[in-house]
Amino acid sequence: MDRRTRVYNTFDVHRLLHWAELQGRGLALKHALFRAYFSDGENPSDLATLQRLSVEVGLDGERAQQVLESDEFASDVRIVERYFQEHGIHAVPAVIINDRHLISGGQPVETFESALRQVATKS
Repeated sequence: MDRRTRVYNTFDVHRLLHWAELQGRGLALKHALFRAYFSDGENPSDLATLQRLSVEVGLDGERAQQVLESDEFASDVRIVERYFQEHGIHAVPAVIINDRHLISGGQPVETFESALRQVATKS
């Protein structure tokens, strides 16, 4: 965690993940990205890093580079982004309980306890 010194634009990450999902490697790439960012302190907006991680999880490196150097899947990612924004999600993490209760952003344990109690009493 101490290696991270800034917030990065992850739009290319989301485009690459969209493609990886279509290839059946989305979860593997997510795990590699989390490790690279949270454990290794790597820059998730660096295209060479994204291309390398793609290869590490079994994706075609040349195809990954093509995706990253284009705007391919940008509209797909924007559609998903818009969907979540329209449903009140404007921060991460965002936790949805019972498809009805949204807890947005980092919150204390008490917030989750309260939400779970409310859900339990209404069920």
